[in-house]
Amino acid sequence: MKDPRRVVHPAFPGRPDATSLTTRPRAVVVGGGIAGLTAATGLAERGVEVDVVEREPYLGGRVGGWADEVDGVGAAAMNRGFHAFFRQYYNLRDLLRRVDPQLSMLIPVEDYPLIDGQGRRDTFRGLPQTPPFNAVAFALRSPTFRLRDLARLNARAAAPLATVSVPDIYDRLDHVDADQFLRDINFPEAARHLAFEVFSRSFFAQPPDLSAAELATMFHIYFLGSSEGLVFDVANDNFDVALWNPLRRYLEGRGVRFHTGVSATAVEPGFTVHCDSGQALSADGVVLATDVTGLRGIVAGSAELGDDAWRAAVDGLGTAPPFLVHRIWLDRPVAPDRPAFLGTGGLTPLDNVSVLERYERQAADWARRTNGSVVELHSYAVTDTSEELPRQLLARMHAIFPETAQANIVGERLLLRGDCPRFAPGDFAVRPTVGTPVDGLALAGDGIRIDLPVALMERAATTGWAAANRLLAHFGVAGHAVTTVPTTGRSATLRRLAERRRQLQS
Repeated sequence: MKDPRRVVHPAFPGRPDATSLTTRPRAVVVGGGIAGLTAATGLAERGVEVDVVEREPYLGGRVGGWADEVDGVGAAAMNRGFHAFFRQYYNLRDLLRRVDPQLSMLIPVEDYPLIDGQGRRDTFRGLPQTPPFNAVAFALRSPTFRLRDLARLNARAAAPLATVSVPDIYDRLDHVDADQFLRDINFPEAARHLAFEVFSRSFFAQPPDLSAAELATMFHIYFLGSSEGLVFDVANDNFDVALWNPLRRYLEGRGVRFHTGVSATAVEPGFTVHCDSGQALSADGVVLATDVTGLRGIVAGSAELGDDAWRAAVDGLGTAPPFLVHRIWLDRPVAPDRPAFLGTGGLTPLDNVSVLERYERQAADWARRTNGSVVELHSYAVTDTSEELPRQLLARMHAIFPETAQANIVGERLLLRGDCPRFAPGDFAVRPTVGTPVDGLALAGDGIRIDLPVALMERAATTGWAAANRLLAHFGVAGHAVTTVPTTGRSATLRRLAERRRQLQS
């Protein structure tokens, strides 16, 4: 929290603690991912009794970790792939500080270079932190962007990138796809592949399938809206060990009850949460913090929950194309100068390569014992799920890291998942929000609308705090403040110019 222009959004006032109420309220949180764990934390810390229902045997959702037996390797730590904990993820970091005030479970990645099919390379190392100098420096030192490209940019069309205001940016750009927007502003094609595609594929989408408003908001969060820097941190161990097991112990110490390996099937108004285990959990409030498919299934199975418009909004939520994580254990190390994380552009189907022993303790232990390496290959927005895909990923790895061509694969795991939310053009206006038409019912998750400049894991955490706050307000108890990057572009001059342009067009 070094950015002096970060914004603190105050919480609803009320009683300091639910234990002072005549009857102590009880809440059920469905979903044990980031959003659900955040909501459970927000409620339990205010004295609410909390039950967490999670269908998997582990916590963390899409950032969960578990142990697995891998042929040729033995017991191995597993998860669904690399996740970057950026410094401007204020609300997620606030959650993690509950178990480690110094955040020692996170370690910095000094750089995450990007390369393309022509061998061009971008780097985030050494960039100034202050906007807009960070974005300008990145562009001008990039091999895909030249001064003549800057002169050719359509400044008027590009104004939304520098003048993002949430939620207004969605009124302006959500009907446009990211690919068309970049073409409209004359952004160089090579730079589109190497820079902006990385953002779009963070949403597991090809640029033509991503809302331009989401792209602009991402640009604001990571470049022009924050001075926290463009480097990020990573967990120093598997996610269960580093993050969620300690948080579970913290919450259990506050009386939270966990029901793992259990799926919620329906919610009766009033509230009763029905589970596939046969349990029926009564509550005074409910947070649904599942993935899109889970949320749609619960609402479909709860015929009396909410009104028709809200139920239609939930049913209209979509999922992004699937993604593949291919984790391989090699019998020899990759070159010592290989980065922990390497992003790629124009090298389909490969989107990034992670060398896990550079940062993850269990992978480092295995690599040290065997003189090998643990490498992870990601492919986002997968359209071809045939057996050819892993072979294509390996071929790309061999081309990028030639030393791996002679390595033998000791063990491997393939994870194909399709449960990330969709952020297509036009989705924002009909996306359900944290608030619902049912008093005492709230939604949370990275697919849920919240009119703040947050994305990905930080959107999950922020909606989790907001969902807890909604229930706490319902109980008459004070909520929790949340913090974001500025909700508008940092340059008043650019904002005035953009507003003048809009007035001339209207």
